[in-house]
Formats: sequence, structure tokens, C-alpha cells
Amino acid sequence: MLSRVAERIYWLGRYMERCESSARLVNVNTKLLLDLPRGVRVGWGTLVDISGGTEYFQKDADLADERAVMRFILSDQANPSSIKNSIAFARENARITREIMPSEVYELINDLYWYLDENLSKGGARRERHILLETVIEKVQQFTGMLAGCMSQNDAYRFIQLGRNLERADMTSRIVDVGARRILEPAAKDDDSSEPFENILWMSVLRSLSGFQMYRQHVLDRINAEDVVMFLFQDPLFPRAVEHCLGEVAHCFDTLPNGEAATSLLAGVRRRIKMAQFAELINQDKLHEYIDAVQTDVAETHKIIATTWFLPEVQSAS
Repeated sequence: MLSRVAERIYWLGRYMERCESSARLVNVNTKLLLDLPRGVRVGWGTLVDISGGTEYFQKDADLADERAVMRFILSDQANPSSIKNSIAFARENARITREIMPSEVYELINDLYWYLDENLSKGGARRERHILLETVIEKVQQFTGMLAGCMSQNDAYRFIQLGRNLERADMTSRIVDVGARRILEPAAKDDDSSEPFENILWMSVLRSLSGFQMYRQHVLDRINAEDVVMFLFQDPLFPRAVEHCLGEVAHCFDTLPNGEAATSLLAGVRRRIKMAQFAELINQDKLHEYIDAVQTDVAETHKIIATTWFLPEVQSAS
């Protein structure tokens, strides 16, 4: 397989996953409004931080209102991670590499592109936004299922898997980090009165990853910070947990040629995740520092993918 082809389908996987993750985040943050008592504020600017788009946002994210954030995440051309840009980048990569995947896959991506082109302007109203985002989630899941059911499990498929799972691991870490710290501004400062709001926050974090029911099956206890973070980082079975995603990446490395260096680096990353003591990190207020380190590890994993299998002179999008 040509390096330039491998790179394009890798980014196809990342951009499609980014579309779904962004849609999930917006949906859950909107629903969070219904769960909170009156007077408790939801910080819309948190979504800008989670998506990593702070440098492209033209306003102070802390003071941003719902409409400005929705426009930025859904359709802002200046935001490279907006849903509109992500699907456009995915469509272009799929168009160029369409001969190596089932024709239905490109048709699905193309249909989603034109659906968003016609309907993104309706995203300001919550009712229409919900329908829009549920359609995005459904179509991206259909894309994933179509590949799994109809595409040969060859090197091309592995590169799409690499992109999807690395993007998913990065987004999960971002949601835990920024979501835990800033999605909810508690109405009161003392522990007793803030505890109920913290539980609602952790529920929203789980729901943004469709992990609430799986968490309840895995942890037979009330929702709490330590168990939620452990589940979303260390669970090997939940598809959106960081450990599971990196396990899928490791499997791809094992089946691709020249993957020894990448496999060695990733083994160290996974070891640090498995050995993390989240109770201590939370009690010592070091969770943010740890998650920063995990995100750096994910970025390093991307770099070694690029240097191992992609053309060195090609500048990858991010």
C-alpha cells in the first residue's frame, strides 16, 4: 500500500470518529440542562476546551454562550475540528481512496456530507439540533459497522482502525479531564451541597461516551469519581475506554509491517495506564497532570505512526 493512501484512510478513520464524538458531546451537554436544578449553570465553553479548539475560538470560552459555541462546534470554517470540516475532510479522503473500500461506504459519507450541508444551519434550535446530531451518530456507527461487515480485514482496514481508536482514546481522556473539572459550576462551595451536582456531572461524562449502563454493570456502587475514571481509563472491555482503544491500536501494530518500534512505544503507554492509582491522583489533585501526560502519549503514538508508515514530507492535518 502506498504511504499516501495509508495516511488518507488513517485520517478518514479519525475524522469520522471526531464527527461522532463532537455530536455526542453537544447532545449530552444539552440534555444536562434538563437534569440540573434552576440556578446551576452549565459551562458551554467547556465544549471548546474538550475539542481542543481554544486557539481558534474568537471569544473567551469561559463567557461563551450556547449559540456561539454551537456555531463553533457545528459549522465554523475557522475551527478545523468542527463537524462540518471533519465530514468534509473525511469525504475528501474517502473520495481519493474509494477504490479500496466498499462503494457503499463512500456513498454513506457523501450522503452525510450533503445532509449536514443542508441542515447544519438549524443547529441553533435545540429540537432540530437533537435530530441533527442523532443522525450524525447513527451514520458514523453505520460507517463503522459497514466496514466491519463488508471490508476485507487487510492493511487498509487496519489503518482506519488505527485512526478511529487513537482519536477515540484522545477524546475519552479529554472528556474525563475537562468534563470533570469544568462542565458544572457547583451552586455551593461546601462539600455537602456540591456532592449531588458532582454525581450528575459524572453521569453526564459517562453518557457522553454511552457508558452509563456498562459502568453500572461493571461497578456495583454509586457513581463516584474514582470508579468512573478507572472505568474510562483502565477497563479492557468497554469500547470507548482508553485501555481498550489502545489495545485495538496494539493489535493493528502487530498485524502491520515494520511495527516493532510503534509496538514498543505503545507498550510503555499502556503500562502507565494500567499502573495508575486514580484514588491517589484524585486525592492529591494530580489527575489533570496525569491526563496531560496520557494525551502527550497519544500524540507520540500518532507521531510514530506517521514516521513509520506515512511519507515524512507530508504534513498531516490535526
